Amino acid sequence: MSSCTEKGCKKCSKCRFYGIVIAIILIACAIIYIVDYYHADDQAIEAYIEINQNEITTETLEEDNIAFIPQDPKAGFIFYPGGKVEAASYEPLMTALAKHGILCILTEMPANLAVLDVKAADGLFELYEDIDAWYIGGHSLGGSMAASYASDRADQLNGVVLLGSYSTADLKQTGLEVLTIYGSEDKVLNKMKYEENLANLPKGYAEFIIDGGCHAGFGMYGPQDGDGKPEITAEEQIEITADKIAEWMGGNYGHK
Repeated sequence: MSSCTEKGCKKCSKCRFYGIVIAIILIACAIIYIVDYYHADDQAIEAYIEINQNEITTETLEEDNIAFIPQDPKAGFIFYPGGKVEAASYEPLMTALAKHGILCILTEMPANLAVLDVKAADGLFELYEDIDAWYIGGHSLGGSMAASYASDRADQLNGVVLLGSYSTADLKQTGLEVLTIYGSEDKVLNKMKYEENLANLPKGYAEFIIDGGCHAGFGMYGPQDGDGKPEITAEEQIEITADKIAEWMGGNYGHK
């Protein structure tokens, strides 16, 4: 068996073995990371949608994206899920928004990570050409990635919605309206980075803090590690969020 030298290894069997072991460990770690995610609370979601889905139709699009379509939609909203959160967790929020006349498209992300498909919104605007006002947004990591997308597609959008999130992309000169919402009990959102990145938002951005809300309350996937204890239910936080987004959008439909 040959041994390594300071000038470099000539593919000795020991180094090949170590290389294989390291590769296996890295692959295993990646698999563990991917399969360890927050699952949607199917029972709670079904109960919510059963009560609230009147006059709303759903349509499964390519890439398993789902559209929530109200009668005579006033605007369109493309939503990026939070990191390592099953997309279905946000079906109640999409339903609540659709009740306000907003057509919502919930995107399915590879490995539940929006960072792996920042351009997920590409092609979705064209599916509903009758809608003139389009918004994009997301929760946590999804919100940051949606903002990044918006920074390069401002001509197609009216605004950005950040839920428990912040924009690392510079949106100041885009002409976009921005709404940021987080819960008073959110312990996952890095408040220092949130405050620092407010400088990336255009003047006149809107901020709303949900009293008693937490980080996980924008979806239905149960408690999130490190989060604060909510003082309101997920259903309440979702309704408050939908009301605020719809109110904000209502004042901006004609912005573009």
